[in-house]
Amino acid sequence: MTSPWRQQKEHRNMDWQSFSERLYRFPQIGVSLDFSGMGMDDSWLASMQPSVTQALAEMAELERGAIANIDEQRMVGHYWLRAPNIAPDPALGQAIRRDLAHVTEFASQILSSERKAPSGKPFARVLLVGIGGSALGPQFVSDALSSVASMPIAFLDNTDAEGIHRVLEGLGEELAQTLVVVISKSGGTAETRNGMLEVRARFAGAGLDFSSQAVAVTGINSALEKLARQEGWLDILPMYDWIGGRTSLFSAVGLLPAALQGIDVNSMLQGAAEMDSQTRVATLAENPALLLALAWHRAGNGHAERNMVILPYRDRLGLFSRYLQQLVMESLGKALNRQGVVVHQGLTVYGNKGSTDQHAYVQQLRDGPADFFVTFIEVLNDGVSEPLEVKPGINTGDYLYGFLRGTRSALNESGRQSLVLTLDALNARSLGALIALYERAVGFYATMIDVNAYHQPGVEAGKKAAEEVLAMQVQLLHILSQADSRMSIRELADKLGGSGREEEVYCLLRRLSANGRVQLSGEPGALAGIRAAII
Repeated sequence: MTSPWRQQKEHRNMDWQSFSERLYRFPQIGVSLDFSGMGMDDSWLASMQPSVTQALAEMAELERGAIANIDEQRMVGHYWLRAPNIAPDPALGQAIRRDLAHVTEFASQILSSERKAPSGKPFARVLLVGIGGSALGPQFVSDALSSVASMPIAFLDNTDAEGIHRVLEGLGEELAQTLVVVISKSGGTAETRNGMLEVRARFAGAGLDFSSQAVAVTGINSALEKLARQEGWLDILPMYDWIGGRTSLFSAVGLLPAALQGIDVNSMLQGAAEMDSQTRVATLAENPALLLALAWHRAGNGHAERNMVILPYRDRLGLFSRYLQQLVMESLGKALNRQGVVVHQGLTVYGNKGSTDQHAYVQQLRDGPADFFVTFIEVLNDGVSEPLEVKPGINTGDYLYGFLRGTRSALNESGRQSLVLTLDALNARSLGALIALYERAVGFYATMIDVNAYHQPGVEAGKKAAEEVLAMQVQLLHILSQADSRMSIRELADKLGGSGREEEVYCLLRRLSANGRVQLSGEPGALAGIRAAII
């Protein structure tokens, strides 16, 4: 009979064997991936080879300029941004190089005070106005890399009146030395337009010339470009229709705010380019993005049966899960596959950071439903030259590492799937590589599950519905302004198109009343008796 000690030893040897077989190291780019906890055995990997071959072929076609955004009949060219020489048209490559030079030259002029604010003082702060990929990516990069920024940056990334007020109040007297970067491809995105109007009003109220402190990053011939040219803004940088918002970090969208903060954008581009080169390799064991996409497929059986929990063990990567929510969920969350069949595909992403969240939801991860897999993100170099020992031989970074390993061990004991992505260090080059790794993995995985990763019909549907609600509000206020007496919810709904609109009428009235724009009367508990009048 085998002794318990021998069983334990054999178990450890098997674990070591699994770890050795499923640890993939890429020392040339400072990345390694441990898939030993994902059940990716050799036979399963072999069964996925046709999908791997197809994913590589389609990615090569995309990089050669194939139409990938079928809704808008556009190419998808974010990979060209860090390798202009592979752009399908030499003119595109020249434009990419020109734009990078434009970004770095403009940032240099601002940081060196060659370009000053109208007051004659140097620009001291940046205010970025954008939404979605035009704000979330720059926020992530800022949080990860600008620990000592050349210019502090603030963000208006929502149409929340109170949130906008808080940010603008925080600028205080430095408003006169604030460079405003407005990012919108079309120039008509409601949240960005609203934020810009709020900023303009604040500038006007302070007696400042907004145009001489504003920069536009926008599409060629867009409404925003025309406005900026007409008003003589400080500068204009282009956004191209072949760059989607969620993959725009290596365009002027991400590079300009990064460069203004003193972040080494060339190292970011270098890291991304190095990762791109590695993820073009056809050999599976040498392609980290293919391996990552296969791990997602294995975890969810190719149909999102498990959510992806991102746990980076470094404060500076705390926004990574939010960044990945857009990149992954907007790309993969689709009702139809590429043949038009209803599939309701996707991959849900949530998470925050370790070890903070060991005190939040790790309890459920270990003992609750097994509807997830965890991606631990480890950074080997602690980033501190003289760490304090909090115990003999142990510093705070050692504790962070211990919590990562301990949490993974606890999850393994409960049969929970996990993988570990390790960066040698966290800097501009490795962050560029990390972003590029996930961009490529999303593209590969989309092919494997047969969805289009490069359009977003659901987002557009939400925008359209929002416009309909706002149009109803305008009609509602007009009807009330013309009324001789208070009107009931039913009467208002009838004037707005009939039965079925009562709920929307009530919700609009409730909000308008809370903001002092209409007056409601009637019994609070009886909705049918509520009557409204304009104030």
